[in-house]
This record gives sequence, C-alpha cells and structure tokens, in this order.
Amino acid sequence: MEIAVIRVILLGLISGLTNGAGVLPDGPLNAAVGGTVTLTTTLTPTENPVFSVIWRFGDKNIITLTNTNTTAPEYEGRITLFIYTGSLELRNLALSDSGEYRVSITPHGAAELVGRTTLNVYEPIDSVRAEANSTDLVELSSVRLSCSSSGSSLSFLWMNGSSEVTASDRVHLTDGGSTLTITNRFLLSDGPENTNLKLSPSQEYFEKGSNISLSCSADSRPEAHFNWFLNGEELPDTGPELRLVNVQESQSGNYSCRAFNIKTLRSETSVQSRVSVLEKVSSASITSSPNLPSEGNSVNLTCDAVGPSITRKWMKDGSDLSLADNMMFYDVNRVLSFQPLKKTDGGEYSCHVNNTINTVEARYIVVVNYGPENVQIKGDNETQRGQTFTLNCSAESEPSASYTWILNGKEIHSSAVYTKENTEPSDSGNYTCQVMNSVTMRSSSKVHGLTVTAGGGLSAGAIAAIIIITCLIVTAASAAGGYYIYKKK
Repeated sequence: MEIAVIRVILLGLISGLTNGAGVLPDGPLNAAVGGTVTLTTTLTPTENPVFSVIWRFGDKNIITLTNTNTTAPEYEGRITLFIYTGSLELRNLALSDSGEYRVSITPHGAAELVGRTTLNVYEPIDSVRAEANSTDLVELSSVRLSCSSSGSSLSFLWMNGSSEVTASDRVHLTDGGSTLTITNRFLLSDGPENTNLKLSPSQEYFEKGSNISLSCSADSRPEAHFNWFLNGEELPDTGPELRLVNVQESQSGNYSCRAFNIKTLRSETSVQSRVSVLEKVSSASITSSPNLPSEGNSVNLTCDAVGPSITRKWMKDGSDLSLADNMMFYDVNRVLSFQPLKKTDGGEYSCHVNNTINTVEARYIVVVNYGPENVQIKGDNETQRGQTFTLNCSAESEPSASYTWILNGKEIHSSAVYTKENTEPSDSGNYTCQVMNSVTMRSSSKVHGLTVTAGGGLSAGAIAAIIIITCLIVTAASAAGGYYIYKKK
C-alpha cells in the first residue's frame, strides 16, 4: 500500500522571552550547539574604551574589565569582549550555555548601564523519519504514523500534500504532535483502474524487423502487476513493458495488458491496440503485353511488386494519369489496358507502389509502333532514252520501314531511292514502291508510272555533226562549179 506523502515540519520550541533592560536589545537570542552568538549592546563606539564592564551568566562572572581583565577559566579561548561597546561574543556553544546573561557597563564620564537578555541554545534537527504502523492497508482500516528526529525543543506539523493535517473525529495528534492516528481510513488500498496501453512508436503499421515497445500503466495501491495478451491469448511476458525485437509478421494482432492488485484482488484489462507488421514494398516493375505495342492493338501495362497491402498510383510524363476513353484499369489498378492503343498514348508511364511502410516507383516508356502509312513517291513520269531518272519513296512508320521497288511484277531494288542510268524504252512501266514494317507486320505500297521515249529530234551532238558535214559538201560543190541544196525535213 502506497502511503500518501506526509510532510513533517519540525519547529524549534522558543520560550522564556526576556527584554534587555536599556543597554541590551530585546531577546531571547537563539543559537545552535557548536555555533557562535554575539550579545550586542546598544552603545555607540567612542574614541576611548568603556571604563568598566562586568558580564555574568546566572550568578557567575564570565569576564570583568576594570583596571585589569579577568576571565572565568571555562570561558578562556571561546569569548571575546569588545571594549568600545561592551558587547560579548560566545563561541563553540553548548546546551549548558542556555540561560540569562546580565551586563553592567560604565562608560567614561557617564553613569552605570545595566541590561539582561536570555540565550537559548538548541541542538540542530537531524534524521527526521516518518513511519506507519502498517503498510498493508485496505479501505476502512486505521493507520498510525509516527515522526521522530534528533534535536532539542521539537514541535511537529503534519501535512497531507500541501494541506495541514488538523485534529478531527477521525484524526488524532498525540505525544506532542509526533504521532498521527487516522481511524477508518477510506481507500488506502484501491484499484487498479484507468489501465492504459501505449505503443512506442505510436503507429498501427510497423516494418518487419523493427523494434516495438508496449507499456502498460494503471492507478493502483499498491502498484499493479501486469500480464500481456495477444489476440486474447496470454503471453509469457510480465511487467509494465513488453518489447518486441526484430518483429515478424506472425506477431501482428491485437495486444492488451491486464493490471492486477494483489491486495484488493481486483484486475482490469486495457483496450486492445492493433499492431500490424508489414514487409517493405520492393522489386516494382512495369511490363507490356505484347512486348512491342502497336497502334490499333490491345495493349496491357502490368505493374507488379513484392510486398503486402499494396496500392498503386499511375502517372504519365510526370503528371497524374487521366484515363482516356480507350483506357481502363483492372485488378485494383495493377493492369492499365489500352483498347486499342493510339499514337497519342506514347510516353513515359510510372507506377507508384506503396503500403503504409514505404513507396517504390517503376517506370516504362511506351513506344507506339505504327505504319507504314502515307506512302509517297517523288520523280519524273517521263524521260528519254539514254537519260538518267531517280524515284524517291517515303512513308510514315515506327520503327523505320523497309522499301522494295517492283517493275512489272519483278523486284528490282531494295531501298527507298531507285536510280536508273542510260534508260531504254524497256524501262517504261509502273514502278511500285512496297513499304514493310517488321514490327507491326503491316505493308503499304504506291505505284508510279514512267515512260521512256526513243526521242523525236536529234541530240545537240548529232546536229553539230550534220552541220559540219553539210558545210564540207557545200564547199566541195562550189569548188566544182556546182551547187548543193539541203532541205530540212
């Protein structure tokens, strides 16, 4: 049984008030054993010592100052007389120094002055103890408290908290106040009540491998004993604290503590506190199915991770993902499905996976494969025999497509640009540019017609040669006296 704190104030008993008669101040003077006290007169110091001084303790002279200075043997070495005022200092005081002191002083040229006072010497207070006759107290029992101390002239004051204890029908003070008896004391032993369980750190979810401290408290006299329970099953642990070191998921559950008072034989159980032990989320990843997504096809992005109680949040290009009309979630946001995939769906996707312990992030860049489409051919539609012509084929495609040229059903070239020198009329025909995307497995083509003509006139070289030949013929004819007529058709 915890006894209420009782403060004891021991007061020195002061008695025997004596007034100094003229030359000494009012008394009494109080001092401690072994201490020092000065019996001070009211005289003002002058240039000359007083004419005579006689100090007496009871009927015995202590010191006399006239023509000579006489000191009682028992005071040798422990008194000092101040010859200008007649004051007396006493040192190394004993209990036997308590009593009445008288002085007779005759200043130079003045009448005799007398006075008296009382000195009380006390033994210092020490070793104060308060004891109860029993600490095994229950309601409606009585208790007797005793206070003792070394020292002299003691008085006693009992306190209950900050309030003074006074006598009443149930409270009795005896033996000069040193004994306090309380009858029919109510609730000296009680409880437990207000049983409370606290978690440290204060949280519901804990990381696997961490340390947890559970503490239990209750209002109880005497202090309660504590037992611990997990999901209603008693644990072997006892005491006000339960420590879970390197906690595992198997230790998750509802914890409670029970306080028990061995005196009142009562018990109380705390409210349960939930402890959930979780493993950290790890190994987050995003996979695509199919691995090479193509425009127009169904594509699924799957966000996976290791760990319990996982939630997921998707983002695209650093912003929260807003679902378009071709997007939907499956399996509690685990799968992001495109039905179908569009070119605009390309970009960087991130999946934030978390439980109450931690958060991890996985990223995936979606490249939308498409095409080929919008096939275009650039080049002339007509050329002449012997000339060079070039056909350039292009198409929109991701990834880049492959190109094949076909003339009249026969493959003639395998790149985007086809060039032919020294053309012949046989090079005329429909040139087909066939474009193929090896990822989307799609193809597209474009046809370009080309005509190679034999030529309706002469080339510049042929015309020059004809002019030279004609000039030679005319010259020869003139020389022969004839002439030659050239008519151009």
